[in-house]
Amino acid sequence: MAPDKRLPERDDPIYRAALLIRDARNMVLISGAGLSVASGVKDFRSSSGWWRNIDPRTVATVEALESNYDLFHEFYSMRITQLKDIVPHKGHFILAEWEKSGKLACVCTQNVDGLHQIAGNRTVYELHGTIRRYRCHTCGAPHAESAFLRKQPCSCGGKLRPNVVLFGESLPSEAWHASLNAIQEADLVLVIGTSLQVAPVNQLPFLTGGRLIFINAEETGYEHRFDVFIKGRAADGLVAIQERLDGFVQSD
Repeated sequence: MAPDKRLPERDDPIYRAALLIRDARNMVLISGAGLSVASGVKDFRSSSGWWRNIDPRTVATVEALESNYDLFHEFYSMRITQLKDIVPHKGHFILAEWEKSGKLACVCTQNVDGLHQIAGNRTVYELHGTIRRYRCHTCGAPHAESAFLRKQPCSCGGKLRPNVVLFGESLPSEAWHASLNAIQEADLVLVIGTSLQVAPVNQLPFLTGGRLIFINAEETGYEHRFDVFIKGRAADGLVAIQERLDGFVQSD
């Protein structure tokens, strides 16, 4: 995604976002499924997303886990298998470098794929859990991925599940409160690749007193609440912003 040369520099959203990021002292990221799309991970609500052909109420709920385990297991096994060949893209590594340099304080993510951590981010609050760890639904005992994929029951007789938040479940308290505190203290919140349709995470950006940047492939109806909106793929937007930041350094 290149800067729009038709616009005066002050009106180019890439330029404006880069300025805000350059001057930020305490930036926090909120990321959604759209950030992982460039790595090959399906999102949920786009025309090619998971929920286009699958009703989430039939597979991603406690009821499905308890009453239709075969379908629940098939869906999550498919997602786990898909992730085997998935690696972070350039945008993920840019975010990891921003954290390493002190520009980015933390990541608050709806994603369960673990790509932020693989890229090198260290302070990651997983608001919807992670598909890379597993536990017994009954007693909570941890289990290996291989045990889940084999449909092996827990020693207590309970069914195994990924450590993700299913529809109707509460968010992890520790991740939620850590995210809330970080966002309230931030001077800039960068929101990437989320439809802003899923409560309560969709309210987090608007609990900051800082500035707001939104990068998303599609408009969601919330654009007017942000200081800068960049319409486009998350990875392209991050690369373009980094190129602008590099240009600022060279011109100093």
